[in-house]
Amino acid sequence: MSDMRLSLCSSCQGERDRDQGAERAAVSDALARAGLSGRVELVEHACFGACATPVALALQGPGRASYVFSDLDVVADADDIAATCRVYLDSPGGWIADARPCGRLRQCLLARIPAYST
Repeated sequence: MSDMRLSLCSSCQGERDRDQGAERAAVSDALARAGLSGRVELVEHACFGACATPVALALQGPGRASYVFSDLDVVADADDIAATCRVYLDSPGGWIADARPCGRLRQCLLARIPAYST
């Protein structure tokens, strides 16, 4: 079981000039280089409501905040995506207080949603 889910939008079009298989491979490779392969489940999901600024992705984890990022070039941003996953996993409750290690993704944040607790 993974510690978090990284969801790539499967319906974003916009400036997307690479196939989704290449994007998935680039992110998988970056996660492996970061030592996160077993900790991050990489999935595809249609539409995160960021159609005006594709490509979007989301980070989620049990008991953790959720994030949506948009305006990404998934292949070019793959290392920053992996770095953001690392910061997310290292942050209490997934709440990222210092986004500088996230690289370009810190400028692509669309939404940050606190964890739901009962």
